[in-house]
Amino acid sequence: MSDEKSRPPQERPWESGWAPDTTRAPGTRRLWLAGALALATITACVTAVSVMENESDEPAHRAAEPTTLGSSAPGGLISFATPSTSSAAAPGADRGRPSPTPATTAPTGSAPAPRPQQKTPGTPESAGPSKPSKRPAAPGISIRSVNYPDRYWRVRDGSVRLDPVGPGARHREDATFRRVPGLAAPSCSSFATADGRYLRHRGFVLVEDADDGSPLFRKDATFCPRPAASSGAVMLESVNFPGRFLRHRDFRLRLDPYEHSALYRADSAFRLVAGVG
Repeated sequence: MSDEKSRPPQERPWESGWAPDTTRAPGTRRLWLAGALALATITACVTAVSVMENESDEPAHRAAEPTTLGSSAPGGLISFATPSTSSAAAPGADRGRPSPTPATTAPTGSAPAPRPQQKTPGTPESAGPSKPSKRPAAPGISIRSVNYPDRYWRVRDGSVRLDPVGPGARHREDATFRRVPGLAAPSCSSFATADGRYLRHRGFVLVEDADDGSPLFRKDATFCPRPAASSGAVMLESVNFPGRFLRHRDFRLRLDPYEHSALYRADSAFRLVAGVG
């Protein structure tokens, strides 16, 4: 016969005189398990809150690793323990961040950067000595007569004559001059020879002479061009003797006063042409 039939119904113990076993309450193991689980949960929450408060100032939070409790936690409950600072990896170690401190050693095979040169104040850029700029020399000209177009001014024996120019180089050089600004008046003209001398009037005769630096020499060697009767020709008037013009007489250049005659106007008219030398 089964025990269920012989056992009186437990719902009405007073009818059968059967008393239930009260030494062990029903569901005691379940209550213990539920209490342990609640305690572990509370402990984990408190620990996590404490860790978060302590590490709130750090740039990256350290993730807590789940660990299993030993015999103190029944049923193999899982709890979150505070990670160890000595064995845990630094936060962000797997991200490969570059080091904030730049490398001080140059890469292999690269040449060191050249150091900038220091410039001394007031020192010019060019290291070489400065050379004085040469003023271009005035082009050579020759002075040709209007009424004797085959004759030119030419220095001979220290005086200036109206001569034809021969094939020799010396003849051509004697008939070539440099026209420069007037020594006594820049708006007028002076005529220099190849050896650095100037044409000047002395005793109203045109001669070649060296510059002695005197005011008289500068005036005697300065002539102002004036329009001539012939087209393209000029008359050369003296600075210190106004009214006197250079003219040729017996093929020798002189400084004579102006005359109202066709011969004078023809003898005092000259054309400045390219140098024959």
